[in-house]
Amino acid sequence: MASGGGYSHRDPMLKKRDDFEDILEERRSSSDLRYALRCYAPVLYKGVTPCKAGELKSLVLHSDQLRYVVHQVSKETGMTPHEVHGEASDILEEMAHRLQLSTVRFFAFALSKLFKTLFRSICVNEEGIQRLQQAIHEHPVVLLPSHRSYMDFLLMSYILYTYDLALPVIAAGMDFMSMKFVGEMLRMSGAFFIRRSFGGDKLYWAVFSEYVKTILKNGFAPVEFFLEGTRSRTCKSLTPKLGLMSIVMDPFLKGEVFDVSLVPVSISYERILEEALYAREMLGVPKPKESTSGLFKARKVLSEDYGSIHVYFGQPVSVRSLAQGRVDRGQFNLIPRHVPRRPGDDVHSFVNDSAYRLVRAQEENMVLKPWVLLATLLLQNHHQNQNQAGVALDELTEQAVWLRDVSRQYGAFLHWPDHVPPSEVVSSSLSLHRGLLRISEGRVQLASEQGGGGGGGEGEEAGPGRPRGAVTPEEELLSRAVVVLSCASYRNQALHVFVRPALLAAAVHAAASNHKQEVYNTFSFLRNMLCNEFILVPGATVQDFEEACYLLVKTGAMQINQQEVLVTERGHRTLAFLTGLLDPFLQGYQVVCRFLCEEATDGLTEKHFIPAVRKFIVKHLLTGRLKYTEVLSSDLQKNILAALLRLGAVRKLKGEAEQGTLKVNEVMVNSLEDTLGGKLPTQKAVVARL
Repeated sequence: MASGGGYSHRDPMLKKRDDFEDILEERRSSSDLRYALRCYAPVLYKGVTPCKAGELKSLVLHSDQLRYVVHQVSKETGMTPHEVHGEASDILEEMAHRLQLSTVRFFAFALSKLFKTLFRSICVNEEGIQRLQQAIHEHPVVLLPSHRSYMDFLLMSYILYTYDLALPVIAAGMDFMSMKFVGEMLRMSGAFFIRRSFGGDKLYWAVFSEYVKTILKNGFAPVEFFLEGTRSRTCKSLTPKLGLMSIVMDPFLKGEVFDVSLVPVSISYERILEEALYAREMLGVPKPKESTSGLFKARKVLSEDYGSIHVYFGQPVSVRSLAQGRVDRGQFNLIPRHVPRRPGDDVHSFVNDSAYRLVRAQEENMVLKPWVLLATLLLQNHHQNQNQAGVALDELTEQAVWLRDVSRQYGAFLHWPDHVPPSEVVSSSLSLHRGLLRISEGRVQLASEQGGGGGGGEGEEAGPGRPRGAVTPEEELLSRAVVVLSCASYRNQALHVFVRPALLAAAVHAAASNHKQEVYNTFSFLRNMLCNEFILVPGATVQDFEEACYLLVKTGAMQINQQEVLVTERGHRTLAFLTGLLDPFLQGYQVVCRFLCEEATDGLTEKHFIPAVRKFIVKHLLTGRLKYTEVLSSDLQKNILAALLRLGAVRKLKGEAEQGTLKVNEVMVNSLEDTLGGKLPTQKAVVARL
């Protein structure tokens, strides 16, 4: 049943993964100062000597590529080449890192103290570190960590320093530069700063790409950037951004280096520092500007327990082997290397596929904690039994053990301590996240507002009868939503394990019959609709369908022959769980379509889309017409708009006057809503239909 694409049918149960070592253990027993001042002499690529920041700048400014673009820009703008060169020099000044070992040592000391306060352990796979060491020695290396927290790049540099590996040069967004003191500190520990968007700015692009390529080609340091381009506030992996990816592949494609090693790194936090902040951002409570005082105000954070972090350094991926048979490098010999050119379609699709494969590799090595499963179950219980007071603790434990076994069969990288009784695993997870819960009389439910957990006592219900002044229904809804979205961010960490089987479950349940072709068509429609939402490799619909069939058949939930897809008796529970995972997303798509048909006026702009949709959703949630508070997430709403634009159901008008105005194709939006409408019956109808 295997199909093309190189990574079709691996049996997820056969994944071999490395063991972890806690690097904080040694820090707890020996001097942090000695650690920060120890001899640090990392091996670089082919033993090159490190390059001073000043030398690097002059290499970039005198490169053929930059000279060529300087002349081009000078012709186009009428400025003298000297003036344009001056501008390029300013751009580089704003961008470049100034790595200093003294700053690194300061961070090594300060972060040791911080990490020991916040985290129980920081676990790293040592074999991954050994593979990385080997890779740095042999080829230029690009580190690609997942991005869920501000902590990520400090943590990466800290780990590399601990293992005596070369410190990376890190691409960071400009927003950090506005943090006066911290911005400069980060720059001295290896960050270089890039503008979030520099669309048609030829000179900026040339300086930026030449800077990255000079570091990479000469092997001065590993280059590190986030494939997802920005922090994922939902803890789902984001669609990869391709700009930096194409820059780091360019030296290989042009034959300037023999190979480049890409190393995906998966960073999993048991408890996310920013959980409430992210939830409030997605509900439209504005995000605080990146400011230094904000970091220090987080003193309350320091008294909390954030559990453990797992960092998994994946197998280095060779660009050379990825490109074999995919890209004809001869095309790059036809014009001089320093002349910038638009990559052909084959190169673009190659970069895109590679980026998706690397994000999938990140996902597959994400360690899932028991709480991820508990949050998933608590959300489903919350939505299905809104009138009941939570779920009994022993019932939750039984469900968690069931889900633990299912997720292991699906190849999840689950850290569930098998030597501890399940009831203890559950209660210790619940206690770490008690801010999101309320536990009373042996029943667990989501708290009604952030930080309100911990079992009974004062300040339980944020109800109208509170002495704190009356709370409007809308305020109450939003404070509940903060908790729901915080829980959802943990559930989202497991979605990559279930998304393919869940799409199949939703398709079986929505297709007009159980004919295999019909189920496949519905699967394909849903997958296409949701591919802004999950990491679904472009063009891999058949592989995804086969993987889903394989998993559901292997675990006894379905029987599939040439013609039909049938759900078995024991499969009902699995299918109800899987469709429940996608329901909030599908309801989001459905309600936005409804909004566009009912309320979208001619003048709706992209800027006003989110506030208008939010108002519409709040109204429907308060009347009880919608059941998923989650659809309030602006992240979901943005993805839905992107999907509708991609499908052509909504168009952006281009003219000057109507900049960013959205034109709705009502017929198409209506038919999408109808198709989805059949997809969201109540849970009871599911079982009857199968």
